[in-house]
Amino acid sequence: QVQLVESGGGLVQPGGSLRLSCAASVTIFSINTMGWYRQAPGKERELVASWRSGRSPYYADSVKGRFTVSRVGASNTVYLQMNSLKPEDTAVYYCNANVRGSTYNSDYWGQGTQVTVSS
Repeated sequence: QVQLVESGGGLVQPGGSLRLSCAASVTIFSINTMGWYRQAPGKERELVASWRSGRSPYYADSVKGRFTVSRVGASNTVYLQMNSLKPEDTAVYYCNANVRGSTYNSDYWGQGTQVTVSS
């Protein structure tokens, strides 16, 4: 059973920055992808960014140039740096990891962290 623990959410002014983190209970080498999703009230959950093993990161058009997903070396933690935040970025952000097992791959979700962008 893989655990994902998120942190870093909070209240920020428009134009401000936040950094979210997602720590997995397994080595990063067991993780195929780690994606960041967000869900605002009344809206569907959407993928905003993802780290992908052996590939360049993915970014939704709405966050390109503002958000950066990264990790440090072989760390089991992936970060989402969010700059130039806008009110429309307000949502609960969820970390998702696709983890390689001995037989098959499985998806896991973090508990979610609230990001509120407001003046």
